[in-house]
Amino acid sequence: MTTQSNHDQPIAPNRLAGLPEPTRPNEIWVADITYIRLAEGWIYLAAILALYSRRIVGWAVSERIDTALVMAAWNMAVCHRQPPAGLVFHSDRGVQYASLEYRSTLAMAEVMASMSRKGNCYDNAVMEAFWSTLKLELIYRSEAFNSCAQARQSLFDYIEVFYNRQRLHSALGYQSPAAFEQTSRN
Repeated sequence: MTTQSNHDQPIAPNRLAGLPEPTRPNEIWVADITYIRLAEGWIYLAAILALYSRRIVGWAVSERIDTALVMAAWNMAVCHRQPPAGLVFHSDRGVQYASLEYRSTLAMAEVMASMSRKGNCYDNAVMEAFWSTLKLELIYRSEAFNSCAQARQSLFDYIEVFYNRQRLHSALGYQSPAAFEQTSRN
């Protein structure tokens, strides 16, 4: 389990539950952290998924599961997407997402934080489905990665080259996330 929710930081309400499906990119992002086995030890992967297109818009890998990990994923997403004020950002109740640094970053960007109910992984089902897909299609088919650098390169190839640009999704009319976003702009 990667979620350390036994902390004294403020918890955002679950705003995702009452929202309709997004109708445009950068309306709702969901985020989470998972772990990946190395030949010796573990690394952690934080990712942010745009709910509208199922595209991974930010991700980061680290040997530490801390606020810096989720901040790195956030910074990548913001750099590439420049989300508008009012974006809903949904995560679990982990201490990384509840930290003062992370909450302040969201507030400065005028982003509305949303968190899952305690112990309810179904509140972030699309992100959990991505983890399942990633592990079935990449992690479980590979030998354990020898290093964090090797894992990072494989994750880059999977997320940026395959998943976002080539992998077809039934929820997107059998288009890739990138193609779905492109078609929705036209």
